[in-house]
Amino acid sequence: MMRGAPDSQVSVVRLVYLARLREALGASHERYAVDGATTVGAIRETLRTRGGAWESELAPGRALRVAVNHDLATADTPVAPGDEVAFFPPVTGG
Repeated sequence: MMRGAPDSQVSVVRLVYLARLREALGASHERYAVDGATTVGAIRETLRTRGGAWESELAPGRALRVAVNHDLATADTPVAPGDEVAFFPPVTGG
């Protein structure tokens, strides 16, 4: 799914949804249009505005990890065009 205008000049990041998020959101990944640099927190908040499962799964306080280009990230981590942003639940083991 590509958000924004279908313009070849639009910059995109690749969003990846893993584990329960893939199931709840009905997608394993998408191309997401960005206007220059942004942050993990800004992307998460925009995705929440889609409502439904997006709002509940990405809600503040919900146990969720994020990685940018395979490095763990925080809400303040910058995201630039061409980056990969992965959302996934914390991993537990026994």
